[in-house]
Amino acid sequence: MKAFVVEKYGKDGARAAEVPEPTVGDRDVLVKVSAASINPLDKMVRNGEFKQLLKYKTPFVLGHDVAGVVTRVGSAVHGIEVGDEVYARPRDLRAGGFAQFIAIDVDDVAPKPASLTLQEAAAVPLVALAAWQILIERARVKPGQKVLVHAGAGGLGSTVIQLAKHLGATVATTTSTATEELVRSLGADIVVDYTKEDFSKQLSGYDLVLDSVGGANLGKSLTVLKPGGLAISVVGPPDAAFAKQLGAPSFLGLVMNTLSRKIRKQAKALGVRYEFFFMQANGAQLRKLGTLYDSGKLRPVIDSTFPFERTLEAMAYVEQGRTKAGKVVVTMEPGND
Repeated sequence: MKAFVVEKYGKDGARAAEVPEPTVGDRDVLVKVSAASINPLDKMVRNGEFKQLLKYKTPFVLGHDVAGVVTRVGSAVHGIEVGDEVYARPRDLRAGGFAQFIAIDVDDVAPKPASLTLQEAAAVPLVALAAWQILIERARVKPGQKVLVHAGAGGLGSTVIQLAKHLGATVATTTSTATEELVRSLGADIVVDYTKEDFSKQLSGYDLVLDSVGGANLGKSLTVLKPGGLAISVVGPPDAAFAKQLGAPSFLGLVMNTLSRKIRKQAKALGVRYEFFFMQANGAQLRKLGTLYDSGKLRPVIDSTFPFERTLEAMAYVEQGRTKAGKVVVTMEPGND
């Protein structure tokens, strides 16, 4: 089958290749891929940023979001049948959405939301799961709380705004002038145009800040939290809990704590908390999220669509910061540009 594989770690390490169809284990479903989407995680894995923690063996197929049709099921699979339309974020070490077929553990798969096309559904799993796990599991957001979401027009930010609003939070976001109308339509109550204003001088008393920008932006984010508030970053620096989540040796936990010592010290001095976040595959959560998409509480935001043959171009498009809003989707359907 055709696939895009990481042959070696680095910016030029991915290429198109012919690879064998994946084997299907007892608990696996084989999915004929209809569409996939690009995530920053694809670049990070391709570049080897997690190679000490995620032990992929090169060459491996890239791609962390997928939607398609089930063509085979393992002997121990129940509840998913051949012909079902599904979507998934395959678990770590089983990525492979940039291919014609992918074998996925049944626990990571959910029926595609009925209201979404397969192309729309491919834009959803990773960012929707991240939003769910951050807002509901980590931060336990309650009605009336205040949430700041950076980069609100992005794939993750646009999803977090909608889910936080559904949970009853007051939502602030940072974005550019061009996407202010979009983020307001998604439910943002307060919009700070980062090209004109400093959010840290406009906002205060927040329960949660979600940072996907990093650097100085993360440090400033701590200052808008109320005492005991929580800043969560998806871009780092990582902490010991991340190493533990991936089952890494204890010494790597110490390394992670060293990397995040400065920001954790800043947080402690301000009486707030800092955590790094790395989402996990979860088909049961995708089923719950599916009902939110079907009820209109959530909607995917898609920037553009590329044909499968141009997957590497789609990745470059995202890496170069050319995305205006939402996700970039790669589709197997002909005639999409």
